[in-house]
Amino acid sequence: MDVKRGSRGAVVCVCVALVLLRSVCCISVTAPAEVSAVRGSSVTLSCSFISSSSVTSAMSVDWSFRPERGGPDHTFFHFSSQAYPPLEDYFKDRVKWLGSPSGGDASIQLLNASLTDNGTYTCAVRNPPDVQGSPAQTVLSVTPQRGSLAFTDVGVLLVFVLLPSGLITLLLLARILCPCSSESQNPGATHHSPIEELAAEEYSLAPQQKKSSMCCCYFKGYEYEDDYMQEKPHELTFTESQC
Repeated sequence: MDVKRGSRGAVVCVCVALVLLRSVCCISVTAPAEVSAVRGSSVTLSCSFISSSSVTSAMSVDWSFRPERGGPDHTFFHFSSQAYPPLEDYFKDRVKWLGSPSGGDASIQLLNASLTDNGTYTCAVRNPPDVQGSPAQTVLSVTPQRGSLAFTDVGVLLVFVLLPSGLITLLLLARILCPCSSESQNPGATHHSPIEELAAEEYSLAPQQKKSSMCCCYFKGYEYEDDYMQEKPHELTFTESQC
């Protein structure tokens, strides 16, 4: 009986220990493995956590940095009820707190990223009674601004602006320098100015008017043939010959 009671007591103790251990060791911290940025831009270093206990003012966040060229980690940002940005080092005035502890967010933003910011960033969160879990790490890669970006802008400008303008210019030049197809098929259909057309019309009408007036003279002379033959026979002969 004593053995059974002792075994039962051991099982109960183990269960209680597991429950207590779970209650103080279940904080989980996560962050993206890699983040890239262009020099001079702002980059967000995301960090989230899950805790079995309610977040209190005792919760704290520490961000540390290890340069790409190597060396020990050093803490450059701390949060505990309020943000404590770095007051020295090359992170001074370049770290902004973006986190929300009640939402399990412990992110920060790095302003004006430089090539010296390349390295590994570690986010560690504590929320008593939860002990510190495994910190989350993010590798930041800052690169110079690529020249291909400017080339792409120039390419877009050429395609959407200069190319249509060039095509329109070529069409206008071809229209000016080359004759129209209709004119080449009908060479006689040339363009005349209004002055030339008016002169041509007057020239075509002049002989008809002259002939009509002369014929009138002829008819007049014919009607009064006797008088004209007696008085002016030479004028009657001229009129008839003209008609």
